[in-house]
Amino acid sequence: MGNKKNLLRPLELLAPAGNVEIAREAILHGADAVYIGGPSHGARKNAGNSIEDIRDLVDFAHQFRAKVYVTVNTIVYDKELRDVERFITKLYQIGVDALIVQDMGILRLDIPPIPLHASTQCDTRTVEKARFLEEVGFSQIVLARELSLKEIKEIYQSVSVPLECFVHGALCVSYSGRCHASQFVGGRSANRGECAQLCRLPYTLRDADGKVIKEKAHLLSLKDFNTIDVLEELVEAGASSFKIEGRLKEASYVKNVTAAYRKRLDEIIAANPDKYVRSSCGCSEISFEPSLSKSFNRGFTRYFLDGRKTTMRIASLATPKSMGETITSVNQLNPGDGVSYFDRNGEYCGLTVNGVDRGRIISRSPVNIPKGTELHRTFDRQWTNQLNGNTAVRKIALNVEIDDKGLSGCDERGVKARVAIEVADEKARTPQNPTETLSKLGTTIYEAVSVENNLSPETFIPASRLTAARRRLVEILDATNRSTYPYDYRRKENKDYPYPSKELDYRDNVANHLAREFYIQHGVERIEPAMEVSRPEPQRGEKVVMTTRHCILRELGMCRRKSGVKLSEPLTISGGKTEFELRFRCNRCEMEVVAPFNK
Repeated sequence: MGNKKNLLRPLELLAPAGNVEIAREAILHGADAVYIGGPSHGARKNAGNSIEDIRDLVDFAHQFRAKVYVTVNTIVYDKELRDVERFITKLYQIGVDALIVQDMGILRLDIPPIPLHASTQCDTRTVEKARFLEEVGFSQIVLARELSLKEIKEIYQSVSVPLECFVHGALCVSYSGRCHASQFVGGRSANRGECAQLCRLPYTLRDADGKVIKEKAHLLSLKDFNTIDVLEELVEAGASSFKIEGRLKEASYVKNVTAAYRKRLDEIIAANPDKYVRSSCGCSEISFEPSLSKSFNRGFTRYFLDGRKTTMRIASLATPKSMGETITSVNQLNPGDGVSYFDRNGEYCGLTVNGVDRGRIISRSPVNIPKGTELHRTFDRQWTNQLNGNTAVRKIALNVEIDDKGLSGCDERGVKARVAIEVADEKARTPQNPTETLSKLGTTIYEAVSVENNLSPETFIPASRLTAARRRLVEILDATNRSTYPYDYRRKENKDYPYPSKELDYRDNVANHLAREFYIQHGVERIEPAMEVSRPEPQRGEKVVMTTRHCILRELGMCRRKSGVKLSEPLTISGGKTEFELRFRCNRCEMEVVAPFNK
């Protein structure tokens, strides 16, 4: 199995977009593809877009052979199936390149042959799961964030479809698709795009005797993912699509992070021209130097890409807010900047800079920051002002040739066009050089990288006629690109291929009868419905609401296997009216967060 052919492997930079305007900026700043929510059933409830807006985006993206993926990655209730069916049909009709889905009921809908990508909500962590998803028709598989480079490589060697991996942004503490804390506590389903982010709240950790081990810390809040320093290793492990998290992020964030990863990915492709190729066309000119630390971040981690290390710190225990960039001198600050720091009591504090005077920050309210306090700039006014403007253009390279019979063009997409030109009756008094006129492509997406003049010395073509021919050439190139755009289609489902397990519980998110039928057809014998469609009964005991590779004890230097620390268990974490029990599955190096029904 695997990608065994000696072909260049396309590498795709996949950027998030909360709306069409941000999606356009992502593409201009170098994204090969964008993922965006439609009117409903995307896993970010507040990031929906109309069919009309997505149609406009598709037209814009396809100019650069960039792709548009629409998220339909929530679970679907029975009463919604036909609406989703109609919605998907409309997405296919407007040219969307693929859907990112979680609910297997979608594979049983009467929909057009639009490609399907398996969402991170499918929780793909094993070779067996990846093989199954490929066999049932998925064209691309989004792997779980928790995987190491070694685990990614094992999956890559076992499947033939492209693997998509997150490379930057916020991390969910639970395996994606397997967090039910928000649903259990407040009826807000993470699998329906309504996550209440209980993982970002402060909790107090206690042992079975009530002894406080850690008080009011953000024990479940992880740092942000950042793989830019190991991006080449991720490519070599088998990732082909590199996904930036952040469909709720502002445009400046998307511009900056996309530009940073575009630059690094281009370096990798340039250094390995015999292995990799970019998956879209057009070169982006960026007017700023990307800096990941300037955008929202909770501090950075490579998570488990390098494997599991007992000393590795992956949580942001002190605060779930942005840490920005570290400032070594207050003289780096400017009026309007936002600054954060921790005071003597360990409290996270922030202020807006009005000015700097003799090494002291001037703000609206008097502030006395102890000498030696580490400062973080969480908002750079000058940087933000710069990014709020037009910061990128993207051009398609075009080769132009003119001769006595007409004007020809061939661009980097492989699109060709030719326009006939009527030659003037009069002869040229001096040799004509049409290069300047034909190079003036202005606000079009094209840039003339060469203009070959094959006109006979005596031929004369008025500048106005050259200009008209140039404009007509651009129109034909645009139309030809639209008519030759290389769409993909849904892979055929192997309906006899067995699911890796015979049993599914509520964490497998089966929420409608079509999903149930799908799994039964693939050999599953026992199916418990999703928590969202079944009310837990008190006599049934407790529910695991999170399963995570993040271990609170390891984070605190108290690993049960290596620290030698003995604790009275079970441990609990509590915050406000919410209390969870912790279970440590040390043989798998996992932690379960459990919600008893009697709480």
